[in-house]
Amino acid sequence: MTTIRRISLFAAAGMAALSAAAASHAQDAASQIDEIVVTAQKREQKTLDVPMALTAYRGDFLEKIGVQEFDRLSLFVPGFVVQNQSPNNPGFVMRGITSDSGDSTVEPRVSVFQDGVSISKSRGSYIELFDIQRIEVAKGPQSTLFGRGALIGAVNVIQNKADPSALDWRLRAEYGNDNYGLFEGMANVPVTPDLAVRFAGRFKHRDGPVGNLLGGEPLGSTDTGALRLSAHWTPTDRLTVDLIGNYEADHPTGTAFKSNTFDPTNPTTGQVLGDRSPNSPAALSSGYGFEGGADLGVKRYVQGVTALVDYRISDAFKLSSITAARHFQSEEVFDPDGFSLPMLTFAEDARGSQYSQEFRLNYDEGGRFTWFAGVSAFGENGRQRVPVQIDERYALALIAGQIARPDPQPAAVLANPAFSAALLKGLAGSYGYALPTPIAQGVAANLKAPHLESYANFGETTAYDVYGDVTWRATDKIEISAGLRYTTADKTSRVSSAVLNGRSVLGGVMAALSLPEPNRTALLAALAAPGAAAIPQSAGYPVPLFGIVAQPTANNGDKQSADLTDDGLTWRLVGRYKPSPTLSFYASYARGRRPEVLTAGAPSTPQGAARFMPVSAETVDSYEIGAKALLDGGRLSLEGAVYDYEYDHFQTTVQQGALLFTTDAGQAQSYGFEGQATWRPAPWADLFAAYGYNHGRFSTGLYKNNQFRLAPDHKLSVGAALSVQALAGRFTFTPTYTWQSKIFFDDDNDIPALQKGHLLPDLVQDEYQKPYGLLDLRLDYQPSFSSNWSVGAFVTNALDEKYIKDAGNTGDAFGIPTFIAGSPRYYGVTVTIRR
Repeated sequence: MTTIRRISLFAAAGMAALSAAAASHAQDAASQIDEIVVTAQKREQKTLDVPMALTAYRGDFLEKIGVQEFDRLSLFVPGFVVQNQSPNNPGFVMRGITSDSGDSTVEPRVSVFQDGVSISKSRGSYIELFDIQRIEVAKGPQSTLFGRGALIGAVNVIQNKADPSALDWRLRAEYGNDNYGLFEGMANVPVTPDLAVRFAGRFKHRDGPVGNLLGGEPLGSTDTGALRLSAHWTPTDRLTVDLIGNYEADHPTGTAFKSNTFDPTNPTTGQVLGDRSPNSPAALSSGYGFEGGADLGVKRYVQGVTALVDYRISDAFKLSSITAARHFQSEEVFDPDGFSLPMLTFAEDARGSQYSQEFRLNYDEGGRFTWFAGVSAFGENGRQRVPVQIDERYALALIAGQIARPDPQPAAVLANPAFSAALLKGLAGSYGYALPTPIAQGVAANLKAPHLESYANFGETTAYDVYGDVTWRATDKIEISAGLRYTTADKTSRVSSAVLNGRSVLGGVMAALSLPEPNRTALLAALAAPGAAAIPQSAGYPVPLFGIVAQPTANNGDKQSADLTDDGLTWRLVGRYKPSPTLSFYASYARGRRPEVLTAGAPSTPQGAARFMPVSAETVDSYEIGAKALLDGGRLSLEGAVYDYEYDHFQTTVQQGALLFTTDAGQAQSYGFEGQATWRPAPWADLFAAYGYNHGRFSTGLYKNNQFRLAPDHKLSVGAALSVQALAGRFTFTPTYTWQSKIFFDDDNDIPALQKGHLLPDLVQDEYQKPYGLLDLRLDYQPSFSSNWSVGAFVTNALDEKYIKDAGNTGDAFGIPTFIAGSPRYYGVTVTIRR
C-alpha cells in the first residue's frame, strides 16, 4: 500500500468519526474541559490550533496521576516510551526511534528541553519533574521548531517561574513501602512589584526492589535530590527576564543486572542462594576494589543555568534570547555478568559541558501573516570513559564453556591453575592445535585476577543554526505554514584506550590461537614466561600489550583524533483547515535529519591506529494527517493523527566485542496512528485515554524486517478522575491502566544469527518483554472547610505485574545476557500543605 493511500484511508475514517461526534449537543460551562495553551510553534496557541501531533499536560494533572519522572510520563503519551534502566542510562523512544547512547560522539534523535534549552545528551537528560507548569511532547520531525536534535520529536519541560503578583508556598510529603520517602517544597516570594524569586526542591528515597544475596543494600534504589532557584524581573512593560538555576544529584544503588544463565550462588562454596527470575534477589559485587573500592551504583550530578529574556519591540515584534550553560558528570559501577563470581566489573564515567545562545524574532500583528526567525550557537564537550576489570581465570572458563550451568563451581575450583591449564589445552584443541603441557601450565599460572583496562571516547561539537518559519492565513479557515533550518557543525572525535596493569594474558592467548605456526607456539611460549603480564615490551620480549575488551592505542593510552564538518537542511510544510472554531484538520510533510556521525573506536590490534568510522547523516521524510476537535459543548476533546516515515541511512548500533558502535543500517519505515481523548461527562468525572499504533521495521540490510528496539506496536492508556462529596470534603479517585504490546531490547531482535560481533554467541532468543499492563490507583481527600491541606493514598502496579524493563546489556556480548526487573507494587500515603 502506498504512503498516500495508507494515510488517506486512515484519515477518511478519522474524519468520519469526528463529523459524527460533532453532532453532540452543548453542555454548561462548568463541565467544559480546560484547554491548554502551548508554545510548540514558538507562540502561544491552544492545542486545537497546533497542526501537529502534540500531547500536553499541566503540572496539576501530572501530579494527579502520579507523574514524577519521564518513564511514568511516557505511559500516558501515545508514541512515546521512556526506559529508565538508571538515571545514568535512560532511553527516550519516539514513534519507534530510540535515543539512548552514552557515546560522546553520537547525536541524539529525540530532543529533551528545559524551557527551550536542549538537555538531550543521554547521561544528563533524565531529570526529576517537579514544580512544573506543563510538559509538551511534539511528535514527528521538529528540527525547524526545536533544533538539530529533534529528528523525530521533542519533549519540552516548562518549569514554573517566579511570580511577583503573590506570595505562595507549598509543602508535600509522601511515605510508603520499601522505606519510600519524598519531601517536596516550593516558595514563591515577591521582592518588589517587578521582582520575585522562587525556590523549589525535591528529595526522594526508596530501597531497591531486588535484594543482593552477597550483602549490601538492595539493588535499583532511588536516592535523588533536586533543587531549583529562579528569579523573574519585569523592569518595564516591554522587558521580561527569567533566570533559572537547576541542580540534581542521584545516588541510587547498583542496577539489578540478573543472569538468566547462572543461578545466584555463594562464590566460595558454590551453594545455590536463589533462582534466575529477574524479580528475585541477585548476587552481585564490584570485587577486587574496582575504581578505588567503589560500590555498585550511580553517582550523578547535573547542573545548569538558563537566562530567558523577552523584549517587546512593538505590538507586532518580540525579540527573545535564550542563554544557557549546563554540565553533568556521572559514574556508574555495575556487575554486567549478572552472577556471583567477580568475572566482569565495568564502570561508565560520563561527563559533558554545553553552552548555547539563541536569538529569535517573532512577528504577529493579528493579520494574515505570522512568522519567526532566529539564529543559534551551540558548543559541547563530552567524554565517556569505560574502565573494565576482568578475572581472566573465570573468563577462560566461560570461553571454554566450562562454567557449570546453571550452578557455577566454587571460585577455588575455577581459579585452580591445574583446572585452567586443562581448559587451555581443550580450547587450543578446538583450534586443531595440541598445546604442550608445560606451556599450558605456564600460561595458566599467569592468568590475571584481575586484569584492568580502560576505553574512552571524546566528542567536541560547535554548531550554528539559522532558521525561520512563516504561517499564512489564506482565509479564515485555511492556513499554510512552512519552516526551514540550516545547520552547520564542526566535530572532533577522539579515542584513547589502555591496559592498566600489564597486558592481558588471556587476550594474548586468543590472539595466538588464530595465528599460523610457528608464530602461534612462539607467542604462547612467551605468554608462559613467569610474570608475562608485567614484562615490558622490548626487542627481546616483543609481545604486544594485549587487551580483551579494547586494544590499547599507541604508547598505551595516546589520544587519537579525527575531524568532521557536517551541514544540512531540514524543513516542514503544513496545511491546516479549520471549518469551525472547534474542529481542525491538518496535513504535513517534513524532513528530519540526524547529523553525520564520526564514530571513534579502539584499534583492532594492540597499539595500532584508532578506528574512525563516518556514518552518513540519517534522514526521514514524514507524512502526517491529523484532526482535532472540541465537541459536545467543550466537554469532549478528540485528537488523532496517522503518519508514515521513510528513513534513509538509518543509524543503529552494532556490537563489536563488548563495545557498541553506530553504523548505517540502510532504509527503514515506520507508520502508524495516534489518538487521545478527554471527556468530562459531568463536573465530577474526567475520563482520559490515549492509544498509539506504530509499525517500525527495517527495510533493508542486516536487520531487514526486524522490529525497532523498545518500540511496541500497540500502546494504550486509560484513566479517570472521579469525585464525590463526603465527610465534609471531596474525595477524588483516580484509577489508571496502561498497556503495551511485545517489545525487543535490541535492533537485532536477539536473533542468534545476527550476533556475529559478540565475543561469545548467545544462542537463545529470549531478550524481549511480552505484552503487559499496569494498574495504578490513587485516592485524595480535600476538606471543604480548608483549601490549605489535603491527604491521599496511592498504589502503583496494584496487581504486582512481573515484567522486565531491559535485557541483553553488556553481558550479552559475552553470551550471558542479563535482565532487569520492572518496578513491583508500591504503595504509600501523601500529605500536602499549601498557603
